[in-house]
Amino acid sequence: MSLVNEFTKGIIKENPLFRLVLGTCPSLALTTSVDNAIGMGAALTAVLVASNIVISALRKVIPDSVRIPSYVVIIATFVSMVEMIMHAFTPALFKSLGVFIPLIVVNCIILGRAESFANKNGILPSIFDGLGMGAGYALALLIMATFREVLGAGTFLGHSVLGLEANSALIMILPPGAFITLGCVLGFLNCRSCWLAPCLVRGGVR
Repeated sequence: MSLVNEFTKGIIKENPLFRLVLGTCPSLALTTSVDNAIGMGAALTAVLVASNIVISALRKVIPDSVRIPSYVVIIATFVSMVEMIMHAFTPALFKSLGVFIPLIVVNCIILGRAESFANKNGILPSIFDGLGMGAGYALALLIMATFREVLGAGTFLGHSVLGLEANSALIMILPPGAFITLGCVLGFLNCRSCWLAPCLVRGGVR
């Protein structure tokens, strides 16, 4: 098992959002700004890596009959820790992300990796799996948020990039803009004529 492959698969081949289409609710709701995307990506990655470590370490101890409830308890513990840290050190971001922080507990990406990978592999591969999946999800959020913030508000990380005279497309930071952005990105990644097609097809995106 290659640790490099375990890390890189989450970025392209098994990207949680663009390839597996998981975690779409926070992706659509929070990508109105790059700040939100970075914060959510970092929070989910931290919880994913930490829960993968604990679940992998306890995989031979947790009975099969209660493994899912056990996963939820473990994940909820780390989500609570991340939530308190964000509340203490980044209150503005904590308020902006709102209910989507505690909802990380039931995020299908984290539960899916716990069941399909951490429960069957050692600690080190589980760490790289968590880092790769988290990085892939964070990258997907960043791509969506960049398009939506720049086109919808004319800013990037709160700084004006289109100038005062530019007319922004307000729809891009409204709910319809989230679906438009996700649809366009997925369409581009699945277009066989695009310049990324050879790489993406080899990586598993069709």
